[in-house]
Amino acid sequence: MLRGALAALFMVFAAAGAASAQALHPLPPQPAGVAWPTQDWTVAPLPADVDAPAFDLAVTEAFGGVHDLMGETRAVIVIQGGRIVFERYMDGYSRDTRLVSWSMAKSVTHALVGAAVLQGRLSVDAPMGHPNWSAGDRRASISWRQWLQMVDGLDYLESAEDVSQSGNARMLFGEGRRSVSRWASELPIIHDPGTQWNYSSAGTLLISDALTRVIVPAPSGVADRRARMRAWMNASLFERIGMRPLVEYDPEGVFYGSSLIYATARDFAKFGYLYLRGGVWDGQRILPEGWVDFGRTPGPARNTDTYGAHWWLTPAHGPGIPSRSLITDASMADAFSAQGHEGQIIVVVPSKDLVMVRLGRFDGGGEAWDALGDWATQLIGAFGDRPVVQARR
Repeated sequence: MLRGALAALFMVFAAAGAASAQALHPLPPQPAGVAWPTQDWTVAPLPADVDAPAFDLAVTEAFGGVHDLMGETRAVIVIQGGRIVFERYMDGYSRDTRLVSWSMAKSVTHALVGAAVLQGRLSVDAPMGHPNWSAGDRRASISWRQWLQMVDGLDYLESAEDVSQSGNARMLFGEGRRSVSRWASELPIIHDPGTQWNYSSAGTLLISDALTRVIVPAPSGVADRRARMRAWMNASLFERIGMRPLVEYDPEGVFYGSSLIYATARDFAKFGYLYLRGGVWDGQRILPEGWVDFGRTPGPARNTDTYGAHWWLTPAHGPGIPSRSLITDASMADAFSAQGHEGQIIVVVPSKDLVMVRLGRFDGGGEAWDALGDWATQLIGAFGDRPVVQARR
């Protein structure tokens, strides 16, 4: 019965994104003879077709202290064809150093919701809800899909020059710090759901809370809620791909799905690699069929072309709306990425069978992000394309 219901669910889910998915670059399968990196990565030399001058310049800019806007690069790792082909760390950091995700965690939250969908615990097109919203509250009708696409329509401002006006600061460190979900649930709705995109950590934390209530519906206390949720995340996602992250929780036991995951560069690369391989790991499906395509397909709102579902996208034409995309080369329009404060990025490029992770920090805003995007475009662009070889059935 459950298997039939799941099959029907996947068919509905796949049909909803079929038109958009037709334009997506195919996700490459695992190369024959390459071990899955569950325990550790296979290491290989740089491919012969790498543009060495462009690549060397990008490495020098990252680690040579010659690019002020990029700030401090602490780790860079490049995976191509399932192997580490480049890895370097700033002095004082190593392959074993856990670094903060900041908002790259939002993409991990996308994966955790997908794992719950695969297990038949929720439907992505069902209303998500919150205990503070009555049945007649319009916010109670917003679907999981709309929350993930950040088209919920709530009145929320992520950041502002005046920190007192920054929703993220008020929620995490101000009046909302003791219950981020309750604070976010009190935001009013000002747009029809599905019509306006607005980047929102508040929406992600509402997802974190709702997912926790699905997985742990009747906890005996905060410690039990946290422990059971951690066990489910490990069993459903992290342990299955060999990640060993540290996840932070708020005082009520809700995981900070918008920002606070600590992991090594190699572990973040494993997460990106799961998406490069379409949510399948070593022959086992971790995410529903079509879930990765959902993440990398533009949402319904017309005021952005650089966001899918908790993943950042690269537009096929133009610099991006409402702000410039990370990758600027139209030949890499298939690239999608997880991005976090101070320049944390996981970039997945199916056409190159490549994942790149950069971890570090910078102090700037838009100009620093543009500089990081130029650098990432140069580094990744130095690698050659890889034709997709269809996996044997």
